[in-house]
Amino acid sequence: MTPTPDQDGSATKCGVVAVIGAPNAGKSTLVNQLVGQKVAITSAKAQTTRARMLGIALHDNVQMILVDTPGIFTPRRRLDRAMVNAAWEGAEAADAVLLIVDPIKQRRHELEPLIEALANRPERKILVLNKVDRAKKEPLLALAQELGAKVDFTEIYFVSALTGDGVPEMKAALADLMPEGPWHYPEDQVSDASERLLAAEITREQLYQQLHEELPYDSAVRPESYTQRPDGSVEIHQQIVVGRETQRPIVLGKGGARIKSIGEAARKELSEMLGVKVHLFLHVKVSENWAEDKEIFEEIGLDWVR
Repeated sequence: MTPTPDQDGSATKCGVVAVIGAPNAGKSTLVNQLVGQKVAITSAKAQTTRARMLGIALHDNVQMILVDTPGIFTPRRRLDRAMVNAAWEGAEAADAVLLIVDPIKQRRHELEPLIEALANRPERKILVLNKVDRAKKEPLLALAQELGAKVDFTEIYFVSALTGDGVPEMKAALADLMPEGPWHYPEDQVSDASERLLAAEITREQLYQQLHEELPYDSAVRPESYTQRPDGSVEIHQQIVVGRETQRPIVLGKGGARIKSIGEAARKELSEMLGVKVHLFLHVKVSENWAEDKEIFEEIGLDWVR
């Protein structure tokens, strides 16, 4: 396909940028900053991102398709394996691979194998040291030098995904690396996620934010229905799946107060995001083996792996 000329006569550019790293390095926060609005959920809980999600960022005549991948770690269960597979698949044939590193926590047991795997990959690799708003300068520079000696990084950037410090400069540099070609998505599209899946992700984010210490990682939000009412509002039904009967009262809270709070916060954010009134209905189901359920995997955007 021939590149489509932009309004000023220059050819458009379009490329894929994979964002990888250890769990909780700040990948989703950085993708949201690059896009300019929220397209991926974030939380302090590691491994929040489960499936590959695309964020679509624009810079002048350049469209960058950002692949927000799950954190790469040593998989122990089927769910873990599916997430790690999704991360590496997101990096394949990308025009640039951003390795996001948290210089404060580092998570060396997960970072080192990742560095080794990246060293032999053919894609253009860029190191992004995150959290410069909190990290000390000398250790930061030492870490950049150490990692740069192990992998042939094209560039090294120091940013704060949370505050946006350094992100515009990195975005402009990334745009310069993208190849000429037509845009893959309309100008006003910011993500490839369906509204149905995005709605489930927003609820899962609230689940993690409000029950971070109390609820284990083994929980999911299943989209059940997503319909538009005649008045233009949207009615959404979702199922919160937990692994044990003892977790149900944690999600419900005393007199149903916790699930009501989760629903209210998710409904408010969805209403602002969609620009319409949202009616959100949540209920809790206990399923001890949900992480072995092929149907749930497909619903949350993961490939079934053996």
